[in-house]
Amino acid sequence: MRHLFFASFAILLLASCAKPLTLPHKQPHIVFISGEEEYRSEESLPMLAAIMKREFNAKVSFCFSTDSLGYIDPNASTNIQNLQALKTADLAVFFCRFRALPDDQLKFIDDYVNSGGGIVGFRTSTHTFLYKDKPSHTKYNDKWPTEVFGQQWITHHGHFDDGANPLTDVSITLPSNIVNTGVQPFRAYSWLYHVDGGKWRINGDHNPILHGTSLKSQHEKDGKTSEFGLTQPIAWTRMFIGNKNKKSRVFFTTLGHPYDFRDGNMRRLAINGMLWSLGMEDQISTSINVTPVNSYNPSNSGFGKKYKQNIKAFTTL
Repeated sequence: MRHLFFASFAILLLASCAKPLTLPHKQPHIVFISGEEEYRSEESLPMLAAIMKREFNAKVSFCFSTDSLGYIDPNASTNIQNLQALKTADLAVFFCRFRALPDDQLKFIDDYVNSGGGIVGFRTSTHTFLYKDKPSHTKYNDKWPTEVFGQQWITHHGHFDDGANPLTDVSITLPSNIVNTGVQPFRAYSWLYHVDGGKWRINGDHNPILHGTSLKSQHEKDGKTSEFGLTQPIAWTRMFIGNKNKKSRVFFTTLGHPYDFRDGNMRRLAINGMLWSLGMEDQISTSINVTPVNSYNPSNSGFGKKYKQNIKAFTTL
């Protein structure tokens, strides 16, 4: 029964989004790229996409890691389907981890990020790629996310009670920043990433808009807080200038545990970040309805086969 339910998932979301708001902007095309095996982005990204469709009449496309039969398989690190959708995208939303894509798929991503289109990244996108056996591609492992999103993978403060208790206290750094509109302090289930401090700095000009303080830290237990501080930027905005000298608005957050998105503040942050990256910040307001279109009851994070099985990849709502 489960696979039959998810086979109709896109149809149900579409029916629920039947009456979007009419806005003065052209219909934005947002491409959601889910390519990670830990944080259930195959569940959270469609939920966010449905909100953007309902509230802003967005055209949404999906790119999932899939197996050879076209079923969503977050562990399939060498394939993400439908990346050609990026050719007409206004915004690309990345939630990826350690992918080693073939060159034809990688080119769609490279071409997009150098096109000047909006870019949003969640959590493990600091380590979107991992090419172990291609010396010509190792620049994508650390250099690429540092240049595009502002930072590479460094370390975090420890998993601990995964999904059982919040692990990061979220505070508002810039209350006046448009992306923080309607966002209140909350506690996140994501364990804190280190991105700034010690020998590390977030790359280039950026505006940290949220900070997080670790509520439980292995680095603190090990006496390493002078190197890896307990308080870190967890969301920022920046500009990325690609090889065609075009500027992209980038919103990035190191949050992204599936349970984070159960909190309306996290959903609002994500929606506001997408609107800002699209250049639609005039549409950001506290009146945006960030309630999920359908119920959002995500699986917990974790590796292996913890994701929902037997779901055929869909490309749109």
